[in-house]
Amino acid sequence: MVYHTHMKPQLYIGNKNYSTWSLRAWLLLREAEIDFDEHRILLDVETTEAEIAAVSPAGMVPVLKLGDLTVWDTMAIAETVAERWPEKTLWPEDPDTRAFARSISAEMHSGFHVLREQMPMNCRAMGRKVPLPDELTDDIDRIIAIWSECHKKYSGDSGWLFGHFTVADAMFAPVVIRFRTYGINLPQSAGYYPHRVLESEAMQDWLAAAECEVEVIEREEKGR
Repeated sequence: MVYHTHMKPQLYIGNKNYSTWSLRAWLLLREAEIDFDEHRILLDVETTEAEIAAVSPAGMVPVLKLGDLTVWDTMAIAETVAERWPEKTLWPEDPDTRAFARSISAEMHSGFHVLREQMPMNCRAMGRKVPLPDELTDDIDRIIAIWSECHKKYSGDSGWLFGHFTVADAMFAPVVIRFRTYGINLPQSAGYYPHRVLESEAMQDWLAAAECEVEVIEREEKGR
């Protein structure tokens, strides 16, 4: 059953330069060609807490509003969008492939803590260098293994992880930006994927908007 709200979705996001979770929800809607209104809430300023609290009790972005319904947390947003717009096939149709896609998406959602801490997303930055301790290298190697396996088994000629854009691509897109910022070299088997993500018109629009932002969050500026 196709269930769409009669009201245009409202998506509340943080700074485009830094907010990885905002990018995931935003890219999902854009790539699925679902029309929505975007509301940007500046992070790490005096008004941040109050502005987010006005739209979500969880105190975090992104937040998706569908009429009277409020959905928070990127994974919950992704599942809700996939469920309500099934014609967009935001998960692979094959049950076994879908289970694998869900597994790597959940792994990205709940894991890679060292990567998040030591290589924050910074869309405006290029040529940054950070130390690569074993714990960080382990995270990087695991992501390379995931992208390589998807390329070998599922992506075909599309470049996307599963042959067309899915929730999994939304989940891993910020890592592409991280690897670009910090100059992480990838083997050919994993290098196809970042090219596809960066060629996305939606991603190019996000990066252009991030370039225009002037706010700086010092704790996110690593590798200078």
